[in-house]
Amino acid sequence: DALTRSVARSLEDYLARHPAAADTAQGIAQWWLPPALRHGEAVVLKALALLESAGTVERRRLPDGREVYGRPG
Repeated sequence: DALTRSVARSLEDYLARHPAAADTAQGIAQWWLPPALRHGEAVVLKALALLESAGTVERRRLPDGREVYGRPG
């Protein structure tokens, strides 16, 4: 949907400006997005799934079980 695509574009822009950034979906929803696009973690997870399938974002599981998202590499 349009909101998910807008959030995905915003996340791509954020990662272009901060290539070493990585965070949980909750942190991304709270800190990476401009206020107009802060619609909660569910929308962020959809956008991250879209970016992950495109190879733009990589999900990593930390030893404590949390998942963080960032650029592949």
